[in-house]
Amino acid sequence: MPRRSKEASSPAPANPAPEAAPRPGPRGVMGDKLKDSAALGFLEAAVKISHTSPDIPAEVQMSVREHIMRHTRLQRQTTEPASSTRHTSFKRHLPRQMHVSSVDYGNELPPAAEQPTSIGRIKPELYKQKSVDGDDAKSEAAKSCGKINFSLRYDYESETLIVRILKAFDLPAKDFCGSSDPYVKIYLLPDRKCKLQTRVHRKTLNPTFDENFHFPVPYEELADRKLHLSVFDFDRFSRHDMIGEVILDNLFEASDLSRETSIWKDIQYATSESVDLGEIMFSLCYLPTAGRLTLTVIKCRNLKAMDITGYSDPYVKVSLLCDGRRLKKKKTTIKKNTLNPVYNEAIIFDIPPENMDQVSLLISVMDYDRVGHNEIIGVCRVGINAEGLGRDHWNEMLAYPRKPIAHWHSLVEWQGRAASFDSESSCPSPKPPPTP
Repeated sequence: MPRRSKEASSPAPANPAPEAAPRPGPRGVMGDKLKDSAALGFLEAAVKISHTSPDIPAEVQMSVREHIMRHTRLQRQTTEPASSTRHTSFKRHLPRQMHVSSVDYGNELPPAAEQPTSIGRIKPELYKQKSVDGDDAKSEAAKSCGKINFSLRYDYESETLIVRILKAFDLPAKDFCGSSDPYVKIYLLPDRKCKLQTRVHRKTLNPTFDENFHFPVPYEELADRKLHLSVFDFDRFSRHDMIGEVILDNLFEASDLSRETSIWKDIQYATSESVDLGEIMFSLCYLPTAGRLTLTVIKCRNLKAMDITGYSDPYVKVSLLCDGRRLKKKKTTIKKNTLNPVYNEAIIFDIPPENMDQVSLLISVMDYDRVGHNEIIGVCRVGINAEGLGRDHWNEMLAYPRKPIAHWHSLVEWQGRAASFDSESSCPSPKPPPTP
């Protein structure tokens, strides 16, 4: 009884407490949260919690930390520094310094660990060897054209230049019989109307001409004249084959022409007679501190006549090229009815110093036509990758900054299509970025 009364006296609870549900451990919570890779805010919060909660397993903390560090590195590597608005034309066309494809995602081996193999790879040395072989073939073809011997003398009394064609040696065979029927055409450029030629010598590769030709010309004009010799093979039933040519740019190369001087020259390989298109004089000046290139078009001389009147309406167009693409172009004024125009006009381009080895200038002398398309008289190119005088003029400009360097340049024929070259859509200039 006392025991029963003691149990009866203890008050019973009105509602029995339900059993507490088991709480999931920290490992289960973090495992569920890590399944959602997009919840970056939670991951960052988890890192903060990991510093104060010793219950979170070490491997979970390390995986969260590595994921956030990898994401931060990805953002840092794919962000490029903001460039200035100056020289935007070059920044848009130059190759980018960073590529998203080169970002290290952490699950691949570094590029240095790749083992290079020869299968499927291009070997530049093979192509270099081919180019050398091609140059050798061209030089052999040039050597096989033979030599020509002629002499020059000036008669002061009659103001006449006397050209004497003496002989040719080791000419190439153009006929099936292993021989040729050579003769020589003589021009005193830029005048092509006065054309003289020797007799044809039958079936010989070492002809002896010994013929004199007279060109009336004042002595003071000799410095601007060129001697052009074209060697042909005569063919009675078809077009005559051209063997080669010789161009003597400086008539005073061997002597002052007061006495007869014999000259030997190599006959250069050619398939057609080269046409003298004229020359252009311009100066180049570069200011590295301002990144400014100034081309001053001075004048042209002996341009090719493009109109039926015997004259042309020339103007000069200068195109700025970068990696083969045209960035900008500028033009001079048009000079009417002349073959020797004088311009003295400056054309300015803004080029940063670090891009000077990637650009070049294409100078085109055009003939303006009111009806129809403007025609290209001739072109020349200057730049680090140009040839001959174009490269030398560019290097001299870079060697002497802030100093105008002027040279005469011979015009050559434009090899591309005039329509595509003069088209605005062939290589459009990049538009400047909008101002913020």
